[in-house]
Amino acid sequence: MPQNQANQYRSVELETKVSAASPHQLISMLFEGGVERLNQAKSAVQRGDLAAKGVFLGKALSIVSGLRESLNMEVDSEIPQNLDRLYEYIQFRLVKANVDADESAYDEVIGLIKTIQSGWESIPQTP
Repeated sequence: MPQNQANQYRSVELETKVSAASPHQLISMLFEGGVERLNQAKSAVQRGDLAAKGVFLGKALSIVSGLRESLNMEVDSEIPQNLDRLYEYIQFRLVKANVDADESAYDEVIGLIKTIQSGWESIPQTP
């Protein structure tokens, strides 16, 4: 029972953070969640826990899809198109990592997401 209460608390805490976050902060939260899920998936691969790997990899892929969907393709810039192609590559690498149980692909993707996240966080937030 205490574990269930802890999960409920974390759920409420996350809902509070999300509802209070700016759009810029929401994207930052997606980056953080993606890296966290990928680290969990990689750990599951190392443990040989295929069920957990599938769960965490699925969540990471959903986050990357959310990042792709959040791109504003109407902007007069190459940035959204380039990011879309990069997210597509990330999705491809994760599917391949799943099939091949390739831990280095997880590391590559984590590095790519952290690089994108660093660029995102350097953008000043508008009030």
